[in-house]
Amino acid sequence: IDEDGSGALSFDELESGAKKVSEFSHWLRVMAIDDEDLKQLFEIVDGDGSGEVDPQEFADAMFRMKNTEAKTATKFVKH
Repeated sequence: IDEDGSGALSFDELESGAKKVSEFSHWLRVMAIDDEDLKQLFEIVDGDGSGEVDPQEFADAMFRMKNTEAKTATKFVKH
């Protein structure tokens, strides 16, 4: 997903990965996370507003969502 090899993910890279990486795309569909939700999740993880997130931090956030009750996870993303 890290297309430029910088070690960080921009939203464009994340969005591109959501379209190109089938396992990631599938997981987003299962969690009912659309493009807008993905953007909101990115902004939450990008706490410093740099426009980039650490891949491990993003993966950790996704793991927490995956292991959270679905209704709670949806509220986390949508609000």
